Amino acid sequence: MTDHHRSGRTPIAWWECEPRRLRRDQEEITACFPDLAWRQDGAGTWEGRLPRWPFRRPEPAHLTDWTGNEGLLLCMEYHQAYPMVAPRIIPLDPRPEPLEWTQHRWHVSGDASLCLLREDAAWTGRESAVALLLKAAGWRIEYALMKHNVIDEMTVNGIVSDDRLDHFLARPPSLDQDGHHATPPTEPGESAC
Repeated sequence: MTDHHRSGRTPIAWWECEPRRLRRDQEEITACFPDLAWRQDGAGTWEGRLPRWPFRRPEPAHLTDWTGNEGLLLCMEYHQAYPMVAPRIIPLDPRPEPLEWTQHRWHVSGDASLCLLREDAAWTGRESAVALLLKAAGWRIEYALMKHNVIDEMTVNGIVSDDRLDHFLARPPSLDQDGHHATPPTEPGESAC
């Protein structure tokens, strides 16, 4: 029997200690990603679909040829230690294959959540969760490029702030005579995970 059952007390949710942070997250996330819905289950989650291209630069002409019309469907789970511990983002559609969970080049952790920070110290608790959601939207695009065999591993900084992969998205995927993707891979970069 746990201590909270013996004492009759229930654990305190992080937002009871950090009501301003909850309000901030709800305002920022709703403003940037209106298709995400807040659920107060457990430590709280945001669920829904991100926009296909939520970045400040123009959407490449053939993005939908690579990714389809939809952005990433996800669940962002908070921890009770939030905001000191970054939330966990789990991609639902597309969902990485289990083999991809164990290879750093896919930027997916062993629990199927996205690896969006180069190191744990990159999250101090003051950052906006919107930054993680933007990285997740970029992960979705890089994931499509990986699946099309255009890149060998995901970029260190991600598409949010790095336009080096945009030229691939400006043209449709090319196919060889057997129907396989014929675009040559780029040089692999340093892994972020």
